[in-house]
Amino acid sequence: MAVDFSTRGRFMRFLVAGGVNTLFGFAVYSMCILAGMAVWLALLAGTLAGIVFNFFTTGGYVFRELSISRFPRFVMAYLFVYGVNYLLLELISSWLSSKIVSQAIITLPLALLSYFVMARFVYFQRTVSSTQKK
Repeated sequence: MAVDFSTRGRFMRFLVAGGVNTLFGFAVYSMCILAGMAVWLALLAGTLAGIVFNFFTTGGYVFRELSISRFPRFVMAYLFVYGVNYLLLELISSWLSSKIVSQAIITLPLALLSYFVMARFVYFQRTVSSTQKK
């Protein structure tokens, strides 16, 4: 079984960028919760505040692709992850009293989901068939 180093390197870059992106989004979310915002609004604020920044870090640093044509798919992917995040957050926070701890618990699984969605639906490589090359 051959190891695809380009994919492994991309995943490692995703982890680095994801760490920075997550800290930023988590900080915005936490500040909103501490300010008394509803969970859904705090989560939305954190997501929206990070979208443009994350587009540049994820697109430019991780996938080496900053084409603005990918931005609509990027936003759709983030909205999907937001929806999953919200559902998991509501589920876990029904067992825990802290919304911040609940969000911290689901951060890693959401990062993995985000990578999969970005790699498969936003920054996928289009293959050109041999008939299209001619």
